Amino acid sequence: MSSWPRVAAWSPFRHVWPDRIGQWIAQRGCKPLSKELCGAATDAFLDLLLLGMDLFFRLSKSFRRNLDGFRGRYLFRTADDQVRSGVAFHDQRMELHPEGISDWDVRVSFKNVPALKSFLFSQDQDILNSLLRNEVEIDGNLSYVYKFAFMARDLKRRVGLQ
Repeated sequence: MSSWPRVAAWSPFRHVWPDRIGQWIAQRGCKPLSKELCGAATDAFLDLLLLGMDLFFRLSKSFRRNLDGFRGRYLFRTADDQVRSGVAFHDQRMELHPEGISDWDVRVSFKNVPALKSFLFSQDQDILNSLLRNEVEIDGNLSYVYKFAFMARDLKRRVGLQ
């Protein structure tokens, strides 16, 4: 996947080309995420998912509409803190925080990476069953989790996996 500096280099051009060109470029940059979504989830899953979202937010006007008027700060972590990432959405922007954030609106703690993948991409978005199986623990505003899961499923569709 494209590294963040390379992604940022594309941003100034997003107003020049049609949305379909931005989506095509973003889709090309998400090849590793596509492989991760089709196979077993590894520790790289969360980082690839967030980088894929960042790429689409920077290059796709239609994907950026997901952020209209939205402000939210997320902390994703495994219970043992081996995997930890934060993301903040504000002013139609997305900021990645690879080491996490302390002032989150919602914290999603998951047993392992496959549990997070299953939680975000389950067919019926069955949060209750994930919570009852002790695979995922949510602290904060649950509606933010639904918002993020919607964006993740939209990203999955845009990379051609639905």
